[in-house]
Amino acid sequence: MRISATERAANYAILLLFAVVALTPVLTILRTALAPETPQDAATGAPVHLENFGRAWQQGHFGQYMLNSAVVAVVVVVLATVCSIMAGYALGAFAFRGSQAIFYLFLLGLMVPTEAIVVPLFFDFQAVGLTNTIWAIALPQVAQSVAFGTFWMRAYFRGANRSIIEAARLDGAGHHRVLWQVLVPVARPAVVTLVLLTFMWTWNEFLIPLVMSPNAQLRTAPLGLALFQGQYVQGTTLLAAGAVLVALPVVVLYLFLQRHFIQGMLEGAVRE
Repeated sequence: MRISATERAANYAILLLFAVVALTPVLTILRTALAPETPQDAATGAPVHLENFGRAWQQGHFGQYMLNSAVVAVVVVVLATVCSIMAGYALGAFAFRGSQAIFYLFLLGLMVPTEAIVVPLFFDFQAVGLTNTIWAIALPQVAQSVAFGTFWMRAYFRGANRSIIEAARLDGAGHHRVLWQVLVPVARPAVVTLVLLTFMWTWNEFLIPLVMSPNAQLRTAPLGLALFQGQYVQGTTLLAAGAVLVALPVVVLYLFLQRHFIQGMLEGAVRE
């Protein structure tokens, strides 16, 4: 099917419009973060003020908050990815009694909002002494991520090349070797997409760290930004700089993994 020049121009115009809508808030925050904070800064005549990021980092104590977020994100991403791969392989590559019911149980985890479970979970963790710990913040997010991860990896393994699996079986490979040495290397785009999405959701999570750490010992980056907002209601420059700092790890990770991420999203769309 040949696309006319008019249709091509209309497609580019629509994409450009959506790009402008999506990028305008981001560019506005970045411009605010680089603006002069005080009249003294404005008097220097510098076009950009990178020192705002250093001030926000120091005054907002973002170093400790981002370290807490990084530890939680690593725990969640590692556990959720490993569990999702194994569950997706079991539900996608095999047909056994009750597999469909188990899969629907995982789907139920996608439908339950965090607000409905976070308070009962808090009292459960408090009863076993896990509140104000990394595990109280990480484990609920692991469960939520495994629900999506199982759905995602099951879709991939259902469309995996059966001849590769059969060839590995004929060579004497067991399930563990077939999964980790044969299928997972081929599934790199799907796994990278899962890792990136899980990291983004974990890094941006606000409610679970807020509830599970009532004494604020393990305040994460979004919680630190909210506290910083309370301290600098009028100081929009430092607040914007803090927002850029909090968002930067997700942006950097996406830039490094964007090729695999886009490939994984396209493969997932085709399989579904």
